[in-house]
Amino acid sequence: MTANITKFFKEHKPTTPCIIIDLEKIKDNYGKLRYYFDFADIFYAVKASPGVHILETLQKLGSNFDCASIPEIKSCLSVGATPDQISFGNTIKKESDIKEAYDLGVRMFSFDSEQELEKLARSAAGSKVFCRILWEGGQSDWSLSKKFGCSREMCVDLLTKARDIGLVPYGVSVHVGSQQRDPEQYYLAISAISEIFKTLTRENIELQLINLGGGFPCEYKDSIPSLQEYFNQIEDSMESCFSLEKSEWPRIILEPGRSLVGNSGILFTEVVLISQKNYEKYEPNWLYLDCGLWRGMTEATNEAIKYRFVTDYEDDADTIPMIISSQSCDSADTMYEKSYYCFPKSLKIGDIIRVMSCGAYTSSYSAGCYDNSGNAYGGFNGFPPPKVFYV
Repeated sequence: MTANITKFFKEHKPTTPCIIIDLEKIKDNYGKLRYYFDFADIFYAVKASPGVHILETLQKLGSNFDCASIPEIKSCLSVGATPDQISFGNTIKKESDIKEAYDLGVRMFSFDSEQELEKLARSAAGSKVFCRILWEGGQSDWSLSKKFGCSREMCVDLLTKARDIGLVPYGVSVHVGSQQRDPEQYYLAISAISEIFKTLTRENIELQLINLGGGFPCEYKDSIPSLQEYFNQIEDSMESCFSLEKSEWPRIILEPGRSLVGNSGILFTEVVLISQKNYEKYEPNWLYLDCGLWRGMTEATNEAIKYRFVTDYEDDADTIPMIISSQSCDSADTMYEKSYYCFPKSLKIGDIIRVMSCGAYTSSYSAGCYDNSGNAYGGFNGFPPPKVFYV
């Protein structure tokens, strides 16, 4: 909890579920990234939390932006970002969107297939393009190994073709997996990329960019390595794999999303029901909340991200195990059944629970929207998504 969030919730008592974002925490997180990674350009992954207040805050700090769609690009431009601060980082784009981004001034695009490369040649001629390679994900909580990327051999061929069809073969990107808890994955990625650089140098193609994507974790229920450990691994890996003075390194891009905004937000949710299913003494109770998988906690799907729950009874040592579900009329909308969560016996219907580190991938994943007048529409079962407040 931050003092800003505590004060806002106490004074305004917003309806739950709601998410309160502390912009000062985002500023602090950005400052730490800049301090450690002074050799890299930060491109905020807008999809993590696209709120205009966050974009404005980061733009004023000098951040660049990794965008997945035209609306995200336009949002960044609307807060003062310039086209050269934007990367169209989605490898799967409609050709009409490529053209629109190009017309808006964007000149850096990602791809991972020959078919996408050909679309870029037709609609974004002369642009800088970087190819994403496949990655297994190691100890990440969300592995991204199947949908995005191509083999390293194909990457070499595609970047060679990029030169031949009027594009600038700019570099290679990789994503080591979201919520990556193994810093060594960055060494393995940089080592693989360095081999691609060497191969293309022999083809008279001098790549200029290493895009290491996102992956830095946010602290949820379990502890994570420090940012210092990731910095040490990346810096040491660049030195050993490229054998160049730091001033001669290729341009390095980092695309943090979760690590920039995750711990800035708290989701407040009400206990709707605590119940038992039978008279067995050792069966866990069921805890039903007014949030859910489609109401702020999509990343709890398959219990991948294990959030930390805080109650007003933290000094109560008498706890019982509970299955955590939502109030929606769908059995699939259960957050945690296999993971071990215990709550104080004192917890009761109507209490407020704080779900920590909910600044990333919560509001953006929720079903339903609010119009300009603040009226909710859509939403699973008709329940509106959590409202988001910025302090």
